[in-house]
Amino acid sequence: MKLTLGFSPCPNDTFIFDAMIHGKIDTEGLEFEPVIADVEELNQRAFARALDITKLSYHAFAYLLKDYALLDAGSALGNNVGPLLIARAPMEEKEASKARIAIPGKYTTANFLLSLAYPKARKKTEMLFSDIEDAVLTGKVDAGLIIHENRFTYQEKGLVKIRDLGEFWESTTQMPIPLGGIVAKRALPPEVLQAVNRVLARSVAFAMDNPDEPKAFVRQHAQEMDEDVMYKHINLYVNEFTRSLGIKGKEAVQRLFDIAMAKGVIPARDLPVFVS
Repeated sequence: MKLTLGFSPCPNDTFIFDAMIHGKIDTEGLEFEPVIADVEELNQRAFARALDITKLSYHAFAYLLKDYALLDAGSALGNNVGPLLIARAPMEEKEASKARIAIPGKYTTANFLLSLAYPKARKKTEMLFSDIEDAVLTGKVDAGLIIHENRFTYQEKGLVKIRDLGEFWESTTQMPIPLGGIVAKRALPPEVLQAVNRVLARSVAFAMDNPDEPKAFVRQHAQEMDEDVMYKHINLYVNEFTRSLGIKGKEAVQRLFDIAMAKGVIPARDLPVFVS
């Protein structure tokens, strides 16, 4: 059985999917057709129900519970891994709330956290995450919400951190921050969902236990990224929660949804979140 598999070109994604895409583990007869795209494009493809399995921001997933269920492996959760609000010069909270802010997508978890931290911020412009630093530097926007490898490069460009939204979440909840997870269509047969769950767990474990194995695939999609930055990125987002959400990871995801529903940021839900 062939299944479409959506993920981003970011090192943490190519790192964990390498083994299952390239047959380095037992895939239980499943084949995977990669669809590699920016996280917000993946979100939009999921809204169109166009992918069997996909990386999805948790914010977008909250709107798609009817169609997708969360797999146990592959998630990006952790401490000190959240999005950063950056600008050319320091800003007070009141000033930031009125600023023109570039965001990496309406349905990204980054934008959800920005909405919690700066509920009065309304002047948002969506753009590709890799374009945000330059938009701030050139004055197209006053501030930018950065994710992924830009966490390691913004200071080199003379930009400053206004707020770490991961720290905001952690200080508010005392829980790791859920950024993105891997979901699969609920319409797939139950035995296929279970097999995908097992295969993904194997792929993550293989990469984490053999970190040099995915290097060529990671490098292929990392563009101009310095290798040191590439592995800093992987080490930041790939951790024990990526092997398995576990009790603590599931509690963090649940808390994210509960807070979002209470604030009216996402619709109410009555479906189980996880693949059972």
